[in-house]
Amino acid sequence: LFFLMMRRPPRSTLFPSTTLFRSVPDPTASASAGPPPDLVAAAAQVVPGVVSVVVDGGSRTATGSGFALDDQQHVVTNDHIVARGEAGGRGPAAVTVEAPDGRQFAAEVVGRDPGSDIAVLRVPPSANLAPLPLAKPGATRVGEPVLAVGSPLGLSGTVTAGIVSAVDREVRLGNNRHTAVQTDASINPGNSGGPLVNARGEVIGVNTAIATIDGNGSIGIGFAIPIEQVQQVADTIIGKGG
Repeated sequence: LFFLMMRRPPRSTLFPSTTLFRSVPDPTASASAGPPPDLVAAAAQVVPGVVSVVVDGGSRTATGSGFALDDQQHVVTNDHIVARGEAGGRGPAAVTVEAPDGRQFAAEVVGRDPGSDIAVLRVPPSANLAPLPLAKPGATRVGEPVLAVGSPLGLSGTVTAGIVSAVDREVRLGNNRHTAVQTDASINPGNSGGPLVNARGEVIGVNTAIATIDGNGSIGIGFAIPIEQVQQVADTIIGKGG
């Protein structure tokens, strides 16, 4: 993941006269309410189409996530994953995609676009990855529930939940400025390239960065490349590279 560094803000102070109230639990409420069924269904729909990506450049290995874009077995991921692996400097990097069921496939890099941080891979037809549905352009709304799916720290098939905190957020990632979807869903190293999906199981963005304070891990501010931009870039790459 890219990291955005932020200075630690001053500590907040409660006024001495502040009174804190704690609500009394309703004894009639069900103790087994469980998670919202729409998110459960979305996770079940999405996880089979999300893969782990390993880029081995010899002296350096980069890991991340990706997802199946179409029935031609094209896989979308972040360009910075491929770039970090290739920085190993021992010739072309070997790219491996691991399916949710543990099968591993050598992947071809169809093309890369560092400016948008999108890369497209292709795996053999035998992978038979299930493509994920994409959300309609402009349909994402602030406050709607979302899931971040990927392989943080190598833990494949991990799902975390949150909401859309902002859309059209201007952020600087590396040397480029991006318009991003902001979320408070937990995103960690290894989530890069994985999908951010809505409660209907539609991809609304590609997870790419988090903000940190003094470099000390996630603070609930993550960013995803909007699906409109992802689709446009991926279509261009596929058109050029096959």
